[in-house]
Formats: sequence, structure tokens, C-alpha cells
Amino acid sequence: MKQESLWNKTALLQSPPFFPLHPVIDRLSEEDFPSMQDCNELLAQYLQPVTVQNGSPLHFVPQQYGRLPFEAQYEPRCFLKGEVQSRSENWHDLLNALVWLTFPAAKAAINARHYQALTRGDLPAAESQHSQRGAVRDMSTLFDESGVVVACAEEELVSLLRDFRWHELFWQRRAQVRKHMGFFIFGHGLYEKCLHPYVGLTGQGLVVPVGTEFFEWPLERQTIYLDDSLAQYLTDPLHCRSTSELTPVPLLGVPGWTTGNESEDYYRDTSYFRTGRRAANMNSR
Repeated sequence: MKQESLWNKTALLQSPPFFPLHPVIDRLSEEDFPSMQDCNELLAQYLQPVTVQNGSPLHFVPQQYGRLPFEAQYEPRCFLKGEVQSRSENWHDLLNALVWLTFPAAKAAINARHYQALTRGDLPAAESQHSQRGAVRDMSTLFDESGVVVACAEEELVSLLRDFRWHELFWQRRAQVRKHMGFFIFGHGLYEKCLHPYVGLTGQGLVVPVGTEFFEWPLERQTIYLDDSLAQYLTDPLHCRSTSELTPVPLLGVPGWTTGNESEDYYRDTSYFRTGRRAANMNSR
């Protein structure tokens, strides 16, 4: 049975996985589940208008149901009109809105990738081997739902991550990870899972190289930098061609994200911290 959650702003502001959203959550009501109007009011507070890639201002609108013409479907409507369809009092859609408010350029880039794939007309011939959506949309959807931005200033730590060397990364190099590696959840579906975290909780990581000074910046400057970097990456047609560009990240292994991982024995659970090695990894930049 799906476990529902009541709105608890204080709990979210104390939750380590939710830290990228904290500046936005902090501006929401303590009492009532945030509405579309609340999210649109936050959009109106930005100094520069938040837009989708065709220049239309972003805003959140009620979900439409039934058989819809192409232009009224979710991704086309967002790209063409800047309208993000959302359901009231729905955690999944609220978290999607909060990610839009935190990483607007990256979200717009993903939406544009979907729209381009839908309108290009070459999916059945070129990319339908993987799924009916095609490889580009599979990659975009997976990152949009389950993505984690891994900001890292040390290539050696990136190698440990990609090689599934969890004990060495999260335990032996724990101090370095805390100092030179940051895990910023991007996927709104993953945030929804973090409302009730469980052993096995795993995100799909995309590495963004940063300088050591990045970790001295305030959070909002960090997210602006990552948003810009992600948008550039996601817009490049040479990227986002396959889900193999993403690297699994067992989130409850991140130092400080759960009390259990303060013990070395925690990382001996190979059912969660699985061993493996990618023959090829495509998200090096």
C-alpha cells in the first residue's frame, strides 16, 4: 500500500536529501499543502521570468484528462505554452514544481528534448529498439524522475562512484566525500521516495565536475551553477542518448543522510551496495 504523507515543512527542512529544495520550501506555508497558486506566486517573485525554451513564461495549470490533441498533451503543452499540468494536493506534482523552481533551465532542457523527440518523426526507425518512447526520451525520463546531480571536485572519487566501490568511497574516503562531493537530487519521483526512505533507495547520477571553491558557495549559488551546467549538457544533441550515461547512486550511503551509515558495517550490505563495474561509461565530461 502506498504510504501517504501530510505536509510537514519543518520535517522537509530537516531532511538531508531535500536540501537542494530548502530555499524554495522555506518560502511556503507552514500549515497548508502548497497549491498551484502558491507555486505560481513563487514564480512571480523571480527577478528574471522563468521560461521554457521557446520563451513562453512558465506557470502551473490544472491537469487535463481524456484523449487530448498533441498540442494539449503534457510535454508539447509545456514546450509550446509554458504550462505545466499539475494535480492538486499531489506530492509527485508538487515536487515536480519545486524542482522546476530550483532547476528551471535544466527542466526546460529536458522538456525540449522530449518535444524534439516527439516531433522529429524518426523515432521508430532510429531509436525504438529500446522502447516505444525511444532512447533519448528514456534517458530524459529516467533523469527527470530519478536523477541525482553529483557535483565533484576530485576525479578519483568519480572513478570510485562509477566502479561501484562503495565501501572505499563512502567509508574510507568519507572525509573527502564530505569536502569535495555533493549529491543534489534532481528527480521529483526520487524526492517522493525520500518522503519514506528505505534501504535500497537508489538514484541515477550524472556527474558535473566543479572546482573546490564550489563547496564554499551558498546553496543558491551552487544550484544556479548546476542548473546552468545541466542545461548545457542536456541541450547538446551528443548527450542523453542512452540511460548508460547515468551512474547508480545508493542514496542512503551518502555520509550524513541516515544515522545508520555512521557504522562501517552498514556498507557491508551487498544487497544494497552492489559490486559491479561498467565496461563503458558515457557521462564523463
